[in-house]
Amino acid sequence: MTRPVSARAARLDQVCAAAVEVARDAITEVEPSDVVGDHLQSVAEADRLVTHYFECLLSGYRGWRWAVTVTRVPRSRNVTICETVLLPGPDALLAPGWLPWQERLKPGDLGPGDLLPTSPDDERLAPGYVLSDDPAVEETAWELGFGRPRVLSREGRAETAQRWYEGDHGPAASISAAAPAAARCGTCGFYLPLAGSLRQSFGACGNFYAPDDGRVVSADHGCGAHSETLTETPDTPVDELPTVYDDSAVEAMSVSEPVSVSWAPGSVAAEPAEPYGP
Repeated sequence: MTRPVSARAARLDQVCAAAVEVARDAITEVEPSDVVGDHLQSVAEADRLVTHYFECLLSGYRGWRWAVTVTRVPRSRNVTICETVLLPGPDALLAPGWLPWQERLKPGDLGPGDLLPTSPDDERLAPGYVLSDDPAVEETAWELGFGRPRVLSREGRAETAQRWYEGDHGPAASISAAAPAAARCGTCGFYLPLAGSLRQSFGACGNFYAPDDGRVVSADHGCGAHSETLTETPDTPVDELPTVYDDSAVEAMSVSEPVSVSWAPGSVAAEPAEPYGP
């Protein structure tokens, strides 16, 4: 039986490890000397191949390091430069990782006139003619060619249900947590269950006064506008109080009669105003 050969760790070459100033000079040949900080460490990459790391003092490059790789030929004391690069360290300030545009989209990013195409192999969708475990999809499949080309797949329905359940219209929403324990949407008269396999857990709210009106909610979501949230009407009628007028602060004012004007052509007659009141 042949034993696997383990990779041998590279041994730090002492001649290359001692060439700290040679590595520093390789950086200062192209960069100002004040951007090169202290020597941080020497790492053996292979036999007679060592990388020296220096602190980077460039503004905006916090946590970055200058890396200079040096080497030498066997039985030689002369060290030569292989490459000089600027690399991020463990605590380096880096830009966020690049994401494709379809992974950067968030709910609400799609505006009027925008188009969001779906790929032909989108795992959330399945051809409309295939068999499915969703009764609503099965009805669509028998529409003699007039059905939808693609429908939600099992993965798509599961992803949608999980997103809805964990969102602002699920049981953990603040308005649901503050509602009475019995005020759940599944027992509300304004609750409109969805079709298909999602019917068991989700429906649309049809209460004009509810904050979730027109939105999909989970059956165990809730709010204070539940149809069975009834309040008792007090038996004692409320008496209507008489209207009270306070004329103690009324200020008496004198007014004048309006000026009468004759609209006969060529003539305008005005009567002097007479005061009213005492």
